Amino acid sequence: MKVLGIVCSPRRRGNTHIMMEVALAGAESAGAETELWSVVGKDIKPCDACERCVRKGSCHIEDGIQELYDKVLAADGLIFGCPSYFGSVTAQAKIVIDRLYALYQQSALAGKVGGVISVASASGHDTIRQLFNTFFQNVHILPADYARGFASDKGDVKNDPFAMRSSEELGRQVVALIKQQFRWPEEYIKPIYKVVKDKYGVEGCPLSWTRANKEVPSAK
Repeated sequence: MKVLGIVCSPRRRGNTHIMMEVALAGAESAGAETELWSVVGKDIKPCDACERCVRKGSCHIEDGIQELYDKVLAADGLIFGCPSYFGSVTAQAKIVIDRLYALYQQSALAGKVGGVISVASASGHDTIRQLFNTFFQNVHILPADYARGFASDKGDVKNDPFAMRSSEELGRQVVALIKQQFRWPEEYIKPIYKVVKDKYGVEGCPLSWTRANKEVPSAK
């Protein structure tokens, strides 16, 4: 049983990193093997929408995200940590999410457990949590709870007792959910739009009907 912490803050060993270490310590205390992966110092590039992963199941961009793929595949639980930038996620966090589309195409994320850590000096916690939970829903990751910390200067979050305790409990909770051994039914491991396309031949985007010169299909 393995839990991977993914730190999406560009600040080296900052507040998000501190909370993640506490969360992973909580996971270890519950019996998990843990690993922390950070975007710091990594050459990571945004998705270029080439759709190679759709056609061939793998991403063509050779950069720091490639090593993350193997770590994510080996993990039973994923905890994403991110600070608030202009009330939302960092650019690095969005790159990580978008590039994981390659694993989504393989249905390789379904059934994993996901947790969220957010750090903000004032606002942005809800936006970060909602964005990651939307990602979880789309890729069929089972969502755990989330931990939040209020901090600005490096190391400030250590003075937030709620941040420390909630991080620790989040790590334990992720492990508890992994132990439930939840699995998506095989027929629904793919997202609904793919199920409908494969089962009924109906595309999810109305524009595709126009391009194919088809009539809008009946809902009956």
